[in-house]
Amino acid sequence: MNKYKHWKVVFDFTLAVLLTIFLLPLLIIIFIIASVDTSSKGLFFQKRIGQYGKTFIIFKFKTIHETKRTCSKTGQVLRKFKLDELSQLFNILKGDMSFVGPRPDIEGYYDKLVGAERKVLELKPGLTCEASIKYRNEENLLKNQKDPITYNDEILFPNKVKMNLDYFEKMSFKNDIKILLKTVTIILK
Repeated sequence: MNKYKHWKVVFDFTLAVLLTIFLLPLLIIIFIIASVDTSSKGLFFQKRIGQYGKTFIIFKFKTIHETKRTCSKTGQVLRKFKLDELSQLFNILKGDMSFVGPRPDIEGYYDKLVGAERKVLELKPGLTCEASIKYRNEENLLKNQKDPITYNDEILFPNKVKMNLDYFEKMSFKNDIKILLKTVTIILK
């Protein structure tokens, strides 16, 4: 891996500190809204696969109502603008995640990679990547499939792995900035 790998840690931590300070009022408001809207404590915790295949707990603002088990209209807005994922700034501060890297998946996917594909596990999972941009409407895409699990396992996931391996080979500060700007542009559309 290139020299940027070490600077990426500094970049991630510095940007996460600045954004957390700047966005703290918004984070508090989203937490309160998510708590009231979902009749819960407002945060969702889930085990995900991280760097080197180690598990970590990801943080998200809740969008699913505790008893109704459906995504509310407020939750849909939070998801549309990826505001439910802003709490992952704390995952970046903890060192579990990066701003740019493969989106962290549940067990049974990245941890099962073999051969050269395991290079993906050398990357910290990220808030965004080219694959998450391409498949930003993944939930809707899967809903429209006859067999969503097979479609994910045979088409989506292998394509994400390929895209993440490409990122691994071309990782650079310039590429990260490009991906971050592309993500912000798409979210604000």
